[in-house]
Amino acid sequence: MKKGKSTKMQVLVEVAALQPKIRQKEIADRVGVTPQAVSEYLKELVTDGSVKFNKRGQYEVTKAGIELIIEWTNELNNYIRYVTEDIVGKVAIWTAVAEEDVSKGTKVALRMRDGILHAFYSNNKSSYAHGTTIGDARKGDDVGVEHLSGIIPMDRVHVTIAVVPRVQRGGSAAVDIEALKKVAENKPVAVLGLEALVSVKKVGISPLIQYAAVEGVIEAAFRGLSTVIVAVDEAVPPLIAELLSRDISYESIDLSAGNQ
Repeated sequence: MKKGKSTKMQVLVEVAALQPKIRQKEIADRVGVTPQAVSEYLKELVTDGSVKFNKRGQYEVTKAGIELIIEWTNELNNYIRYVTEDIVGKVAIWTAVAEEDVSKGTKVALRMRDGILHAFYSNNKSSYAHGTTIGDARKGDDVGVEHLSGIIPMDRVHVTIAVVPRVQRGGSAAVDIEALKKVAENKPVAVLGLEALVSVKKVGISPLIQYAAVEGVIEAAFRGLSTVIVAVDEAVPPLIAELLSRDISYESIDLSAGNQ
């Protein structure tokens, strides 16, 4: 992405964060440019329809501007993934669990299982990523792998959002417990909201992720691990927006009693 476009997008993001009463100097300080540069970028954003300047002298980001921010965010995510996987991956040392005893300098294949990287012997060079161990390891031990090449295969990831009502609508007492058991059975579970935590405890589930649940679910998805996130209803819209921005497949199930 060109520097000019990147700075323009940063200005757009700051307008969205500070609107409607923005101060160009504040944006300039946050982005690292002059107020004059911010003024020029604002003119461009108004011209291309990303920002609206209303009669009260205030700036507002339009629907087209929000869509542009999402598009830019996806570009950044793809670039970050390129750097971390294609560039860093060539020089970094990856940590994996040895599926069998291995010796230093052994050529191993790599795969994700239950969200954890595993190293094992394989002659199939087309289906797995490969690397070289940097030390000896027994089965089940951690082992460093360098000179990674190829793509690490992962299962298709899917997030199930199990929606529970907020306390004003009954909270955990209004949850269909049997439906929750069925949805979360034998799956990694995250919780978002106290009502969600109480609900999963009622069915004897210890959540894998309790804090920073959204980030945890996304990190699990990037590691090939599908999860169930039990979430209070008011937290669901921003959760879905975050999953969509990361191109993560999901389904939503209402666990309120009587909705099954």
